[in-house]
Amino acid sequence: MSEISPLPEPASTAEAGDVAAARKRPKPGERRVQILQALAAMLEQPGAERITTAALAARLSVSEAALYRHFASKAQMFEGLIDFIEQSVFTLVQQITGRDVPDPTHPADMGARQAARIVALVLQFGERNPGMVRVMVGDALVFEHERLQQRMNQFFDRIESTLRQCLRASAAASSTPTVDAQVAASVLTAFVVGRLQCYARSGFRRLPTEHLEASLALML
Repeated sequence: MSEISPLPEPASTAEAGDVAAARKRPKPGERRVQILQALAAMLEQPGAERITTAALAARLSVSEAALYRHFASKAQMFEGLIDFIEQSVFTLVQQITGRDVPDPTHPADMGARQAARIVALVLQFGERNPGMVRVMVGDALVFEHERLQQRMNQFFDRIESTLRQCLRASAAASSTPTVDAQVAASVLTAFVVGRLQCYARSGFRRLPTEHLEASLALML
């Protein structure tokens, strides 16, 4: 799935009969996408830190048994969202860095520019996908299996590792380039996580990209 977007508005009462009659059985995989779309949309609502399969089934007007025909557990549904986050973000990260991260011999400003673009990418992804942010910062995973939080931790570890490699050239002139690149990458990653947490905990009112260019100028 290329994008998880909100489910379409229901048809009017007058049209409902015709729509139901004309509706075909979902194609293979289509119902899975609909379930993940619904879960992501529910995560955008206040108090959505814990969503039950009963509530999710009700939103889709299906039985809970119907959900479990496509996902063995609610944890698998969250894994589907995490898969989407990872695929979406790291596909674009690779477009920014190319096949490999910058060579340390490349101009210093190249790595800094790439690092800035990666930070902007992650924050823009979160801004466009509010429900996913609750997964990314762990709010939606508090009552779920700990392996889900571990996967999101690994996601940010991977972001930090990529930033560190991008910033090696920027730190090349330092007496401790490896340490400097590590510190800078750690600060940028903490900034990303903090911005996403503020976004989620403000009810998605405080945008993570607010004053982003000026903020990055202070750190890079």
